[in-house]
Amino acid sequence: MNNLNRFIERCIKSVLFFCAAISIFVVLLITVFVCIEGFPIIKKYGLLNFILGRKWYPLDGVFGIFPMIIGSIYVTCGALLFGVPLGVGCAIFLAEIAPQKIAKILRPGIELLAGIPSVVYGFYGLVVIVPLIKKYFGGSGFSVLAASVILTVMILPTIVNISEDAIRAVPAEYKEGSLALGATHWQTIKRVILPTARSGIMTAIVLGMGRAIGETMAVILVTGNVAKIPRSFLDPVRTLTSNIAIEMPYSAGEHTQALFATGIVLFVLIMFLNILSTFTRSPRKGGKLSG
Repeated sequence: MNNLNRFIERCIKSVLFFCAAISIFVVLLITVFVCIEGFPIIKKYGLLNFILGRKWYPLDGVFGIFPMIIGSIYVTCGALLFGVPLGVGCAIFLAEIAPQKIAKILRPGIELLAGIPSVVYGFYGLVVIVPLIKKYFGGSGFSVLAASVILTVMILPTIVNISEDAIRAVPAEYKEGSLALGATHWQTIKRVILPTARSGIMTAIVLGMGRAIGETMAVILVTGNVAKIPRSFLDPVRTLTSNIAIEMPYSAGEHTQALFATGIVLFVLIMFLNILSTFTRSPRKGGKLSG
């Protein structure tokens, strides 16, 4: 019987190892394919010229993705500007303040946001957000601001869920000790719970950032897709993902290679964010009461 159990355990370990190996192999295969397709144009055009070039005229053989890089940074930073306070605040409310009955209603609603297709968000932004921006702020409505608002809603589930888990993971003794010393509930949240959960909250923010910078369909519908550096949040913009999705269907030759090279840049950015999220998972330290 013991031999049979050991055999079953070895089989399960082998299956799990095979699944992990397949996942790694697929990632490596995609990486190699994108690099093989994109590196020739980078080598010919020059890495700095490709990344820092401000003009994108593929029909004339001019490939500069700096406007798209800036566009991606603008919409991502805008989403974080709106999404981080909302997400962390919502996580604090669900974990520490909301009654159980209310939390049971709100939590599934927030999780439902993650299951809505991105094209639905984009369509809503096109029909509602863009006209509102045009009416109250001027311009065409297709702008960095429109994309930031849509991405804010899209990254909320990531930030709220992970931040709430980090807050709930804080040992109850920390909270009880703070309250026993005379601190109010809000002082305990601000100076004990949040500092202790800081690494988990930072991970949530970084993963939300990766979600925002990698979004495509919703961004295409509301940004205007102009390959120029925006001067304000009301200007139209084009992101790296939008650039690939819009032009890949009719590209050929060096144009296709330039789009794959754009994918390499995007891949490096996403990988950097994933590594950053890993390093933010540092050991938790307790907060300090003061004042």
